Amino acid sequence: MQIIHNIPAFTPESCVATIGFFDGVHTGHRFLIKQVRELAAARGLRSALITFPVHPRKVMKADYRPELLTTPEEKRTLLEETGVDYCFMLDFTQEVSRLTAREFMSDLLRDRYRVQTLVIGYDHRFGHNRSEGFEDYCRYGFEMGIEVIHARACVCDDLHVSSSVIRKMLHQGEVDMASRCLGYDYFLDGTVVSGYQVGRKIGFPTANLSVDDPDKLIPADGVYAVHVTFDGRTYNGMLNIGTRPTIGNGPERSIEVNILHFHSNIYDKFIRISFVKYLRPELKFDGIDGLIAQLHRDAADVEALLGNK
Repeated sequence: MQIIHNIPAFTPESCVATIGFFDGVHTGHRFLIKQVRELAAARGLRSALITFPVHPRKVMKADYRPELLTTPEEKRTLLEETGVDYCFMLDFTQEVSRLTAREFMSDLLRDRYRVQTLVIGYDHRFGHNRSEGFEDYCRYGFEMGIEVIHARACVCDDLHVSSSVIRKMLHQGEVDMASRCLGYDYFLDGTVVSGYQVGRKIGFPTANLSVDDPDKLIPADGVYAVHVTFDGRTYNGMLNIGTRPTIGNGPERSIEVNILHFHSNIYDKFIRISFVKYLRPELKFDGIDGLIAQLHRDAADVEALLGNK
């Protein structure tokens, strides 16, 4: 896949394209992209994606927090796996935001990107204020020589798969269902930082994760069965997201994982935590003994779910 930022330095061939932010590059996106590739092959054209390196709303409102399913780097890696020919990175600017759908199609799709066939996601809109819809795109396309096709929707367990649906699942702790819609386990990347070291004192040392991208969505508070990957190896772990109410360290939210049967120092290491299953909500116990007993039960649940490795 060619990733193209600077069109004047590159002349694309005529293509079949679709537009989107593609956050998460989930099964719905890949179903859409598969349709683009199939149409391109049938028409003897290149396949292309038109996307944005920064969330459009963040450009319009600097303090907007998009709660990303994938960082820009993660999204790029996942898009490269789709097998499309071109990925056009369009900088969403104030000027672009003011383009009508007709202007967007003529100035960008036709003249800049040489789009001959445009595949529209089942719920996608573009242009100033997103005020126009599929019938308008078809009419403009007919006038300017762009074929416009409505993509088939991707359905998972009677749900139309979308980034917003997946975000809702993660906010509710439904990481297993979110992973089914994504097509992979939802993950957080980050660096291990020093914490309060209470876990070490009670026999459950934890690695405290500082997530690399502040815009990355953090799932609901609670305890999860996870996979932890670093240095080319993957381990089972139990992860807690929350404020550790039994310890009483204040309102600060933390992400800490106990890697089962692992006791080495991994401070400053880059790790990936992949979510497998929500186990329980974060609880406040009467004392440390109650917490320790629950952690033993949690560890047993993780091993029953993920195996002993």
